[in-house]
Amino acid sequence: MLGLDRKDFILLLVVFALVVLAPFLLNPFPTNSAMAQFNAGYPDLMQRFVIFGIFAIGFNLLFGLTGYLSFGHAAFLGVGSYSAVWMFKLLSMSVVPAIIASVIASGIFALLIGYISLRRTGIYFSILTLAFAQMSFNLAYSVLTPITNGETGLQITLADPRILGVTATESGSIPVTNLLGAEMRSTYIMDVGTWAFQFNVGYYVCAAIMLLAFYVSVRIFRSPFGLMLRAIKANKTRLNYTGLNIRPYTLAVFVISGMYAGLAGGLMASMDPLAGAERMQWTASGEVVLMTILGGAGTLIGPVLGAGVIKYFENIFSKINSSVLESWFAFMPENMQHAAVYVSEHFVGPGWHLTLGLLFMLVVTFLPGGLVEGGQRLSRLFRGKPQKDAARDSTQSNPAE
Repeated sequence: MLGLDRKDFILLLVVFALVVLAPFLLNPFPTNSAMAQFNAGYPDLMQRFVIFGIFAIGFNLLFGLTGYLSFGHAAFLGVGSYSAVWMFKLLSMSVVPAIIASVIASGIFALLIGYISLRRTGIYFSILTLAFAQMSFNLAYSVLTPITNGETGLQITLADPRILGVTATESGSIPVTNLLGAEMRSTYIMDVGTWAFQFNVGYYVCAAIMLLAFYVSVRIFRSPFGLMLRAIKANKTRLNYTGLNIRPYTLAVFVISGMYAGLAGGLMASMDPLAGAERMQWTASGEVVLMTILGGAGTLIGPVLGAGVIKYFENIFSKINSSVLESWFAFMPENMQHAAVYVSEHFVGPGWHLTLGLLFMLVVTFLPGGLVEGGQRLSRLFRGKPQKDAARDSTQSNPAE
């Protein structure tokens, strides 16, 4: 169905169910409970889950299939954001032309960078992409100020022409982004007892696009084109000896990956119409590398899982401060409470990076295949599969599980 085999179609249905039911799944605790701190079912964070999932899916097409490690994908994220905001300023507040412009602009930019960078492989390719990303960041931060508004960032104003839309609402304020009249910020809150579930228009728009992006990535993985990319990763030298020119394939997947990043940038601007040079920093490129490796490079659902885990840590664990910890350990004697808070606060709040770093080290050390490999091991454990059979399956299975 949909051109997918049974296993891939089931995986697509699982992803569909996860994104549709996310407002329920990410709010497991009552709103007024102490554990509500760990709820993540609010619109802004759910949007980040799916947007960075798109970013990671696109990066995985390049890194997971061909083995080319790019440290410059944040440049395409930034180009997509700037393109979308300019569409809001010049055309209208509809997200459709903004998203189209972000994908096209980032694709053209990826074509230029890829044409030069792919003349080298290995660490030299990685350094070239990093250099281009840093040049893009510095250009956006200073030289191209008339286009990017420099360190202040590009944002919409009442003075923008918006030739196909309105420049101001009846109340005199700036109009908000919309899709066919439905505002991206529009949220319906459903109260069920002590739970509050939020259903946001912007989230479901991003989720629908993420599902489409995921479906396209599955088709690429299973296509002859994807098979060629895996062959390049396995042994590009041997392919060169056969007389096959691999550059058209690597350039094509580099452009596709850049377009995914631009799509993510366009969606970020569509949810919050502003763009800044910080989205092009090398740290943003490093973040998508971590997402892909943590979830499982070369797998289909791994990058989405990795993006969700990192954004969860960034937005949930970073908010846990000493006051919250004191309330958690209030049942302890005072001296023990202070000791527990002192130790714990190094792993949450400003120290959330330490917890994430330890998790990443454990995954890389014990689960080279990322969180997907961990799930596969648990599945074999619960099914009671013999160890020999599990080892044989792990060597024979398709890397894009």
